[in-house]
Amino acid sequence: MKANALWITGPFQAELREHELEIPGPDQALVVTAASGISRGTERLVFAGRVPESLWPAMRAPLQYGDFPAPVSYGYAAVGTVKAGPAHLHGRRVFCLHPHHDAFVAPVAMCIPVPDAVPDRRAVLAANMETAVNILWDARPLVGERVLVIGAGVVGLLVTYLLGRMPGLDLHVCDLDASRRTIAESFGAAFCAPEDVPGDRDLVIHASASTEGLRLALSRCGFEGRVIEASWFGDRGVELPLGEAFHSKRLALISTQVGQVAPAMRGRRTHGDRLALALDLLADARLDALLGPETAFADLPNALGALLSPPSGAHQPLCPVVIYP
Repeated sequence: MKANALWITGPFQAELREHELEIPGPDQALVVTAASGISRGTERLVFAGRVPESLWPAMRAPLQYGDFPAPVSYGYAAVGTVKAGPAHLHGRRVFCLHPHHDAFVAPVAMCIPVPDAVPDRRAVLAANMETAVNILWDARPLVGERVLVIGAGVVGLLVTYLLGRMPGLDLHVCDLDASRRTIAESFGAAFCAPEDVPGDRDLVIHASASTEGLRLALSRCGFEGRVIEASWFGDRGVELPLGEAFHSKRLALISTQVGQVAPAMRGRRTHGDRLALALDLLADARLDALLGPETAFADLPNALGALLSPPSGAHQPLCPVVIYP
């Protein structure tokens, strides 16, 4: 069986390549893809060839083809149906951390069944929801805390969605794009522009991938507040005001990254357990607001640049969805 795959062939260049699929082994499954999601922050850096060489091993996708900087077939949000493999998975819909291919062979352990209540299109958010779950495990929010999320992209809004289910939080979301207000408010948060962000926050989750956003996060923390850094800056340096109130307020700046299960749950939950939880948490139609636009797989090489970096003033998509024939 032949399959087609999206390959990044150089900075801002992509094409579809055909290859022969291997015959699935006893611990593998053949999956025919129905949809995949584009994680704009990470995939923008890969498309631009800006993954730092020092982080090539760490940023390698679980089932990536090729090597950084290019040619590379990258991605980690595929949903499809198992056509060959173990009896307990045959014919079932699964999510897999796989690049944008119209069919693929993957380890059975990485093919996580999609709950019946979660449609294919929404299931592509599983990798981002898994990141949001891990962020909360690192953040350890407490009932009644004053919480701020800076950056209303997909991850920031999924974090907001999870925090909005906790009782008693004073929850605010900050973003430059006022069009994100409706989604944030539907998740139970107050929306604000940077100039209106309240101070004295107990917990700030930064997900804007901007120096200005991280500086704002530090400035709005209260005494012994903690900032959870959820952005990835690639090869960009960040200058921070660590000499102002950073020490006198005893602030904590904590990194979070989905490659490892957060310490709060490490040893008690596997990566597979965390991903299965993320899929279960997607059984809410309100999350469809994060999806779109839809692009046919055949059109993806030509559409990818505009999806990842829309022209100034154009609508900024959250999670573009690739649809397969």
